[in-house]
Amino acid sequence: MLPEISGLVTKNSPIPAQAGIGLRFAHHSEVLENRPHVAWFEVHTENYMGGGAALRVLDGVRTDYPVSLHGVGLSLGSAEGLDKVHLERVRLTADRIQPGLVSEHLSWSVVGGAYLADLLPLPMTEEALDVVCRNVSIAQDTLRRSILVENPSSYLQYKHSTIPEWEFLAAVAKRTGCGILCDVNNIYVSACNHGWNALDYLDALSRDAVKEIHLAGHALRTLESGRVIRIDNHGSRVDGAVWALYAQALERFGPVATLIEWDTDLPALNVLLAEAKQAGEFLQQATNDVAHAQPA
Repeated sequence: MLPEISGLVTKNSPIPAQAGIGLRFAHHSEVLENRPHVAWFEVHTENYMGGGAALRVLDGVRTDYPVSLHGVGLSLGSAEGLDKVHLERVRLTADRIQPGLVSEHLSWSVVGGAYLADLLPLPMTEEALDVVCRNVSIAQDTLRRSILVENPSSYLQYKHSTIPEWEFLAAVAKRTGCGILCDVNNIYVSACNHGWNALDYLDALSRDAVKEIHLAGHALRTLESGRVIRIDNHGSRVDGAVWALYAQALERFGPVATLIEWDTDLPALNVLLAEAKQAGEFLQQATNDVAHAQPA
């Protein structure tokens, strides 16, 4: 029997403002057999568009847990427009799974019909803003739902960018009505790499627009020049500085559905559950703070 979790809802339901984990293939059997104590799961959309055993597993999981779909291939920043075939496959998968949330990245990864194995940064210009807003609107119209757009991690900036990334993302949400997936680890990584103020980033985002938060681990890499950069590799526990920034994000946005992402050097499931438990403690404190702030 599934352990009782406060606020847990089932198939076809919204994602609760609690901590979930990314469901990866290596943990499919264990999740189905043991039904771990976690509030929700997120999966990469593209891994389930082909049907077969993976989709059957997800059908089993969503019987007892809320599920969200997190895309990596829609390429919202493509100037040549969205791949209609890919978008239709996303729609069919969402119609089948009925996820609580659907999200994608503020990036591009397709050019001339070729898919690149990366989430590439955009020039932050008015022209790029128009492109992204047009593509987000098309995606939402096709999917018949609002989506969330996630801030990327980045390692370079375009010289001709004219809009700070946080203002760019806020503008996409305001113009299209989409929500924001606030990746706190990505904010920290990019802020360290570029000398940004991470709190300026948080302050630019509307409380009402932020519907989900991501947390993940990152790595340090020293370049030949001697410069040290941070790489968002999703391959370790959440860094202490990211936990601290997460606490500040919750202070700004209130309790928000939070996901632990881990994609490389995948650990045992209980490690992910422990990270989710720690996030849950932060969420509980944020919930208490909101309750205490209410007038008697």
